[in-house]
Amino acid sequence: MIALLIPALLALDRQTPPVLDRARQTSALVLDGQNRILRSFTTAQGTWRLPTQPDGVDPLYLRMLLAYEDRRFPSHPGVDPLAVVRATGQWLTHGRIVSGASTLTMQTARLLEPHPRTLTGKFGEMLRALQLEWRYGKEEILSFYLTLAPYGGNLEGVRAAALAWFGKEPVRLTAAEAALLVALPQSPSRWRPDRFPDRARAARDKVLQRMEQVGVLTRQQMEEARQEPLPSRRRSLPFIAPHLAGRLLSAQPDTMLHRTFIDRGLQQNLETLARQQQSALEPYRSMAVLVVANRDRRVLAYVGASDFFDARRAGQVDMIRAIRSPGSTLKPLIYGFGFDDLLIHPETLIDDAPTRFGGYSPGNFHHTYAGQLTVREALQQSLNIPAVAVLEQVGPARVAARLREVGLPLYWNAAHPQPGLPLVLGGVGMSLEELVTLYVGLANGGEIAPLRFGPADPDEPGRAVLTGAACWYLADILRSAPPPQNVLTPNSLAWPRAIAYKTGTSYGFRDAWALGFDPDYTVGVWVGRPDGSPSPGYYGRNTAAPLLFRIFDLLPAPATPPTAPPAGVWQVSRDQLPERLRYFHTHPALDITGAPPLSITFPMTGSMVELPSQNGGLAELPLTAKGGVKPLRWLVNGRPLAGSSWRRDAFWSPDGEGLARITVLDQSGQSASAEVWIGRSQ
Repeated sequence: MIALLIPALLALDRQTPPVLDRARQTSALVLDGQNRILRSFTTAQGTWRLPTQPDGVDPLYLRMLLAYEDRRFPSHPGVDPLAVVRATGQWLTHGRIVSGASTLTMQTARLLEPHPRTLTGKFGEMLRALQLEWRYGKEEILSFYLTLAPYGGNLEGVRAAALAWFGKEPVRLTAAEAALLVALPQSPSRWRPDRFPDRARAARDKVLQRMEQVGVLTRQQMEEARQEPLPSRRRSLPFIAPHLAGRLLSAQPDTMLHRTFIDRGLQQNLETLARQQQSALEPYRSMAVLVVANRDRRVLAYVGASDFFDARRAGQVDMIRAIRSPGSTLKPLIYGFGFDDLLIHPETLIDDAPTRFGGYSPGNFHHTYAGQLTVREALQQSLNIPAVAVLEQVGPARVAARLREVGLPLYWNAAHPQPGLPLVLGGVGMSLEELVTLYVGLANGGEIAPLRFGPADPDEPGRAVLTGAACWYLADILRSAPPPQNVLTPNSLAWPRAIAYKTGTSYGFRDAWALGFDPDYTVGVWVGRPDGSPSPGYYGRNTAAPLLFRIFDLLPAPATPPTAPPAGVWQVSRDQLPERLRYFHTHPALDITGAPPLSITFPMTGSMVELPSQNGGLAELPLTAKGGVKPLRWLVNGRPLAGSSWRRDAFWSPDGEGLARITVLDQSGQSASAEVWIGRSQ
């Protein structure tokens, strides 16, 4: 008979396996760098159901749970025969149910597949319990229970309960807290401590008395635990870095566990700082902050708005990703191109005087002019005309192309889709995330790579936008810029540090920016109205820069010394510079009205060009353009082409096979590009 029964049970087990959907459909979690919860999300059913393992719970709670609910859990096969005999005998003797015979495994079976409490349902629980024990180990069954047990309202699982009732993880619990968590699943609605404190206290104390009787607690421990007050309210679950958490979940909605590099203490301090600063702002202004570790580009803090729940400030809009005008924050990049092109040196003299560049006549922020000064001083004072003059010779289309090559595309107004000289004064669109990515690159010697939000993000190799020498010049200039008014000098901060920083203000006082870095960290701050409305009187230096310095004061002490000057840096006075670098000659741009359109006639974009072998490499590829305003500049994969690169015809020697992006720029700011595949002819 048994020989026939066993195969039948095995076949039934295969046909009707346990349904584990509820145990697997848990709340999505976003964790900080130490695997602590930043934010959790309810399940599709609206419950807080946090996955829990036995090793994540206080051992005292587990001892109390087993002693109270199922003493023979470690040894029985899912159904406790002794408990069944006892319960049946009491039922027959008293004519009613005196005690139950449910094991923790049977309770888990009911939690996995809820059903009415009838004799048929109880028998089904027993079969499911036997099946669970057959398929899974005791630790797995216990984890199912710890994840699914009800604790009142929409709380499921001991982890959600501990966070909601005690404001902490269940890994460390007092005896009174553990006793309440043991009792609540028996009647979660009737014994909620925030609604029925007397019932909850009686249920908790009953568990404590039982623990003293079975030797889990001493009498003194039991009496002390009974004196501990009950929680009087249900707490909110952790809600830290909500914008980043929502972003990660939206990107991967089917992933239940998202790990980040966020430093939770720093994040909470910055969120508090942002809320405090609101009192100094207009009711509709907000702010955003991004903090990154330079060495491996880990995002340590992500504050997308000053107050997530403030509707007036559009608190749920993530301003770290919003496209805004960057103001003057791109000026260091433009000067960096000038350094690399040997157009300028920090000690080069440059004019700050009214200048017309074709149809464009920029002015300075304060409507005054400094006359002749050094490039160093022009950048520190964020003067507009010198920056435009340098960009005119560097080429706005080249800057835009190079940024696009390294993954930082600029966003243009539909009415002016071509790169132009206003680029350096904020006439483009960028996000705070993109600006911080750029400044992290400046801190890392010009290497640009995506920011990393968590361990799942690869540590990609950087792509050079500037040389190390240009970045050293920029850091040296920006470190010596005077701090904003009413801000302590860097050496007066809690941790003395030299901060290289740049501010920016968009047209109409819509956006106030401050970007800064030291050898260890880069910080970006944006302040403004999310709807893009102007806020006269609020600009980068008086609004965002003070916040930048306060944030640096919250960061750990500097650990990395300033970078030594790399090869190519000239630490000399102006008199020691080559003649051509002593003075920068401004060349006002041409008025391009009616200029012939620029285009590449060879090679055609999308084509495959096969070149013969020559001297171990590939033969030169001829490049031809038409139209535009001379002189022309040729770039391949974002880098200037050496040799005869100022004519309509040029030649390029490929270093290998593959995809190449060829760009030509003219004096008026026009550009044309072609992407071609380079192959070797047979």
